[in-house]
Amino acid sequence: MTFLGALLLAVVFSVALKKPIKKYPVLFYAIAIAIDVLFICNSYMALPRIVSSALFLLVHKCTLSLALFVVVMYIGVFARESKARAYLLPIRAELSIIAWILSLGHMTVYLMSYVPQVMGGIDHMSGLVLGSLGVALVLFALLLVLGVTSFAVVKRSMKLRTWKRVQRLAYPFFGLVYVHLLLMLLPPALKGGEAAQVSVAVYSVVFIGYAVLRLCRAAKDEADCSSAQIEALDGADLA
Repeated sequence: MTFLGALLLAVVFSVALKKPIKKYPVLFYAIAIAIDVLFICNSYMALPRIVSSALFLLVHKCTLSLALFVVVMYIGVFARESKARAYLLPIRAELSIIAWILSLGHMTVYLMSYVPQVMGGIDHMSGLVLGSLGVALVLFALLLVLGVTSFAVVKRSMKLRTWKRVQRLAYPFFGLVYVHLLLMLLPPALKGGEAAQVSVAVYSVVFIGYAVLRLCRAAKDEADCSSAQIEALDGADLA
């Protein structure tokens, strides 16, 4: 499955290029923008087949962007004392922005493909198509808010409490990404499409697994906080 290869690529990219990403983030943002421009140009002109095929697999299907978002997601559920979390946490924001930029190319072309249908009236559009378009529009709005507020300069201009509240929109965003994928994949999967069935299974493991781990992380953090408060009260009593 292409997504698993992209996920492996995203992990290797994040681990191997941690220092350059942290030191020269703008360079990687520029590369992501260049890939988007190339992808959009590919919609209007013929590029070499090897280039167009790579762009189709990694950008058109939002595979690489999604893989990077998954890395960002899972950094947040690693144990606080884990080496993986300690190593990748410093570039979590940068990875998120790179994924955000790459996803904009996909969203632009994806939403533009619906323009002729919408211009012709929505009466002839199926409920599944309308549902997919609706979810995509909400995702696009969330994507813009989360992406813009991920930049350090924007974060510094906001109150910390407000910024944290905005960033919590990442949870419904990830949930809607899963819903969007199911809307695309379930029809062919239910008709017996083997590739679609495998994709549904893999994405379900990734997203449902994240939800379970995130809830476990929240429960553990709450328990640790309660223990710390009890210890502080005990110390105060002893004093």
